[in-house]
Amino acid sequence: MTADEGGTSRAGKAMGEESAAREAAGQDFGDDGGEEAGDPLALRLESLILGAERRYTPFQAARAAGVSMDLAARFWRAMGFADIGQARALTEADVLALRRLAGLVEAGLLSEPMAVQVARSTGQTTARLADWQIDSFLEGLTEPQEGMSRTEITYPLVELLLPELEEFLIYVWRRQLAAATGRVVQAADDVEMVDRRLAVGFADLVGFTRLTRRLEEEELGELVEAFETTAADLVAAHGGRLIKTLGDEVLFAADDAGTAAEIGLRLIETLTHDETMPELRVGIAFGTVTTRMGDVFGTTVNLASRLTSIAPKDAVLVDGALAEELARSGDAPKSEAEVAAAEQAGEEHGTYRFALQPMWQRPVRGLGVVEPWLLTRRNG
Repeated sequence: MTADEGGTSRAGKAMGEESAAREAAGQDFGDDGGEEAGDPLALRLESLILGAERRYTPFQAARAAGVSMDLAARFWRAMGFADIGQARALTEADVLALRRLAGLVEAGLLSEPMAVQVARSTGQTTARLADWQIDSFLEGLTEPQEGMSRTEITYPLVELLLPELEEFLIYVWRRQLAAATGRVVQAADDVEMVDRRLAVGFADLVGFTRLTRRLEEEELGELVEAFETTAADLVAAHGGRLIKTLGDEVLFAADDAGTAAEIGLRLIETLTHDETMPELRVGIAFGTVTTRMGDVFGTTVNLASRLTSIAPKDAVLVDGALAEELARSGDAPKSEAEVAAAEQAGEEHGTYRFALQPMWQRPVRGLGVVEPWLLTRRNG
């Protein structure tokens, strides 16, 4: 069942409000849950995508899966599907999904709250993916042709793309799961597997609010897409992880300070050479981070956000903890004065990638007094 951000399925609004289901699929559900004639193409598309026809009401699906209606409703809502009363809108796939989740709980592999969390994280992630594919990908491939409307082109196109996109989705998911599992099992202890020490960074476009008033909607959309694409590519290429995008801001994380510092500087260097982009500010902090459902939380994340807000244009600010990590790993000198003294005395010193300049200490709301460091790339 695919769902949009409002928590309702695009294919006939299978789990939408009962009235929304009638409107989206062009159907009318009678009081007994039976279906009257509706939009044939909408029904064919739904059947194609879901791999089965509507057969069950929510109560019947829960009973067929052997779970209580209360638990079934919790799973469905966690996945982002709204209540539909007792409309006959569910398929064998819905029954099987319920049975699998409930089976994991019964086998003791997942607690009930964890199973609900699995449903929620999967629903939220795939909802965004499904929205993007329909609104952008498919829309661009279904231009009306002579003798065929966009609607008539949609069915054969979906029929061709569906198995390929499904296989690709599973491939990417397995790759990401393998990478995430590898990071977790390398944690130093059980506590670090949940509350981990990471470098967390924000990159924020300067003056974005003014741009929204000046640019046309299409231009603004293109700018945001270009920014997100560039940021995502740079973060991935240099060993970081893109946590989320917020239009004019991206949040990324890295396992070590050096990787995060490289990403921050690369973002600045790349976007300053793009005349279509406004200036950028980057803030990075290092410390304990709590991870939940693919997101990161905690004081370290809040500090990175505050550093971003006070960073100069086209510059990277880092906190003291990240500066210390860079010095410890040999990526930056502990003191520029020591480097200068060594050079003056003709002594050798390490080869450093980064330079750090202490800035004025300042109070940061909710975090007390912090001492930011200006991060730059070291020459020589």
